Amino acid sequence: MQDLRDAVIATLVEEQNNGANLSVMVADSTSTSKIAPFEKAFPDRVINVGIAEQNMVGMAAGVALSGRTVFTANAAPFLFARSNEQVKNDICYTETNVKMLGLNAGFAYGPLGATHHCTNDIAIARTFGNLQIFAPADAVQASAIARYAIAHNGPVYIRMDSDKVPVLHDDDYRFEPGKPEILQQGEGTVVFCLGTLAHEALAAKDSRITIVSLPSLWPLDEAAVVALIARHQQVITMEEHVLSGGLSSIIGEILLRHGLRQRFTPLGIPAYEFTHSSSRAALRRQFRIDAEGLKSTLNQAAAA
Repeated sequence: MQDLRDAVIATLVEEQNNGANLSVMVADSTSTSKIAPFEKAFPDRVINVGIAEQNMVGMAAGVALSGRTVFTANAAPFLFARSNEQVKNDICYTETNVKMLGLNAGFAYGPLGATHHCTNDIAIARTFGNLQIFAPADAVQASAIARYAIAHNGPVYIRMDSDKVPVLHDDDYRFEPGKPEILQQGEGTVVFCLGTLAHEALAAKDSRITIVSLPSLWPLDEAAVVALIARHQQVITMEEHVLSGGLSSIIGEILLRHGLRQRFTPLGIPAYEFTHSSSRAALRRQFRIDAEGLKSTLNQAAAA
């Protein structure tokens, strides 16, 4: 069980020691980002702007123009809600070399309610040009994506979970942007998962289904996704995100573009709804994006 944030920060320390020219900017989010190891090693490379996310994004773009690779690390709901214009113009439109860590995405802030739930970040991020979008499923993958982001010249958004989750990948794992990742091979039904919901799909313990993680939402190898869908009769998506603009929209658009007629069941938060205060486990249960929800969906499809 490892925290994705610990893995990313350890990677930033390692890469800086190996010669990368990094800076990290936080918005009163030192504890949320778990930045302490990096700040201890490189105190002059961490800038805390306070609760001022718009300033953080604009300043990050400015620091990046000086030649550094800049990571912003703050709560995902406030990154996109408060800094939308700055992300669009200062980072994406100008292709500035800033990497944004969206922390505590989805229902991570469970009891704090709709103001703190981040369930539309992918929908927003997909509308910006020049932005690569990733959602790691475990700590090893998060580390590999961070390493790729440092090497890539241009804007990156990484959707981060805050829970400790089991490790799915070996230490020699190499991240390939765009590649869908088959975690379990089955037949009949293919389940596409966003981020750490891959663990819920695996916890359903149904050997008949194919489970696919999509850590790379853009770029995405559409031909590989189409090939996976074509081998199955039913498609299910699982996301801790609204069902408009996120993973279900990505897969639904692919089905439409390629004239694929598989039965399609998206699992997530219905559009035009606000979530409420509760634990993450309860919210996942409510929206059927946990292991039991997937089992119920599979049973209903089998009975239809």
